[in-house]
Amino acid sequence: MEAQFRMVALERHYDRTRFKSGSEALDHYFHHHVHQDSRRRVTACFIALTGDSQIAGFYTLASASLFFGDLSLELQKKLPRYPTVPAVRLDRLAVDQAFQGQGLGAALLADVLACSLKSDMAAYAMVVDAKDETAATFYQHHGFIQLLAQESTLFLPLASVRGLG
Repeated sequence: MEAQFRMVALERHYDRTRFKSGSEALDHYFHHHVHQDSRRRVTACFIALTGDSQIAGFYTLASASLFFGDLSLELQKKLPRYPTVPAVRLDRLAVDQAFQGQGLGAALLADVLACSLKSDMAAYAMVVDAKDETAATFYQHHGFIQLLAQESTLFLPLASVRGLG
């Protein structure tokens, strides 16, 4: 994908009404609820903008935790025995239909991971709840692992992104 987009935090003046990902639930959230959630500090939203400031894609992040017992025994051996493990939740990720198939989804995911690694907030993993099989396949293609107890929840240890894991 060419570097034709710039990533910025969502601000009220950006026109969200033209954004159409093809997912009614994601579009409704982005059009009607994301600002309220951001203002309440429930989520942080970042957008990919074209040169003429059209929103081509977005993602939202929130803090989360994983239950220690939901991790494989192999991973449990490497972690302190706390009831939960800190994580970053990728709540939503969507690409406008006009920009789908250009690698923007993968670029958004790369930006999510880069932001998580730069953050001073301690987090062991990135967590995502795949909305459907297509989403699960996308995340698995990028190294995410299915949680033992929850079929639609996937995670990626951030150390593996840094090349430390």
